[in-house]
Amino acid sequence: MNTLASVRSFPPALRLLLVNQLGVNTGFYLLVPYLATHLAEDLGLTAAAVGIVLGLRNLSQQGLFLIGGSAADRLGARGVIIAGCALRTLGFALFALGDTLPLLAAASILSGLAGALFNPAVRTYVAHEAGERKAEAFALFNVFATTGALLGPVLGSLLLLVDFRAAALTAAAVFALLTLAQLAALPAHEVPAPERPVLADWREVAGNRRLLAFSLAMTGMYGLESQLYLLLPHAAARASGRDGAIALLFVTGTVAHLLLQLRITRRLAAARGGRARWTATGLALMGAGFVPPMLVSGSAPGPAALAAVLAGALLLHLGLMTAQPFVMELIPAFGRPGLTGTSYGLFYAVSGIAAAAGSAGVGWAMDAAGPTGLTWLPYACCLALGLGCAAAVVRQGRRGTLPADPAPRPAPTRTGSETR
Repeated sequence: MNTLASVRSFPPALRLLLVNQLGVNTGFYLLVPYLATHLAEDLGLTAAAVGIVLGLRNLSQQGLFLIGGSAADRLGARGVIIAGCALRTLGFALFALGDTLPLLAAASILSGLAGALFNPAVRTYVAHEAGERKAEAFALFNVFATTGALLGPVLGSLLLLVDFRAAALTAAAVFALLTLAQLAALPAHEVPAPERPVLADWREVAGNRRLLAFSLAMTGMYGLESQLYLLLPHAAARASGRDGAIALLFVTGTVAHLLLQLRITRRLAAARGGRARWTATGLALMGAGFVPPMLVSGSAPGPAALAAVLAGALLLHLGLMTAQPFVMELIPAFGRPGLTGTSYGLFYAVSGIAAAAGSAGVGWAMDAAGPTGLTWLPYACCLALGLGCAAAVVRQGRRGTLPADPAPRPAPTRTGSETR
């Protein structure tokens, strides 16, 4: 069964959310990678002002994930998803029309709030809709998300030939279309009336030490994934001698996800070893992805150096494909069904903030590597982060603090009509 056949095997609502994620990432990456340049060069903002605008988006998103997750549990994931996409439409439109710091700050806050709403809500909806096929559904989710992350920058670079406003308005139009599609076609799930205050839910989830420990262990997954936008682009540009080679990182990831993600998830879900083993394996692979570029970090630019960086990016993506679907499958199992969204919200808040701190540490190592000549240092930090987090997951699995694995689903058998 190929990827398209797997998509067709899921209910229409889940198929819509897969397309939604393709659109979300396309619209987001169409605009955000070029935002800092627009603020600094087109609008003439100082570096401090650019940092404030970008930081407000991250802060409003990471800091409000718990609210978005609780809203999905109490109000229904459908309405929260629609509200998030509508707010992202407004935020990106403001980026197109605003040129003063207050308007840009408002656009940034709205864009971050939008992500805080629909990220946990979408995953809550997928977890409910997929039933026992959560890991497979989240594997497909990764495929569509990665494809959007490739299409977005390509489309954005073309629109920037016109101007930044054209790119921002196009991104806003993408989110407006997604909002209308969800209003028209995304079914609502019945949500029982809450029996206690929202603070009681937050105390319950925040007191779940198993979930907190797992979220902290996932610092490695998100911290290392973020290096696709920091350390590895720097390595690709340095290894090739030109900035255009950065695009090869995203092409490598998209092709790998399209060809391998579903196959990997299905085989591992049916294999012996359990979710803890495959999550830890994925984290270790992600860490190992920084070994090839570390080995060529001090060498002269050339095809061999670039090949090593791309090999590292491929290992990083393979690790992400191994771990992430099982991570998304495990999170709802840490708590009771009525707190699925709140559990996702806490997970994203804790792991996201910790991952941001890890990325700051990698950035410090990159700065330190220049004057000291320790070009291997940031890659070694990433390797240590991946292996350390993998060891933490293994320890949690051995101590029995992770949810029990679901009954294994047999791997699908191939038929002569299967397409590749």
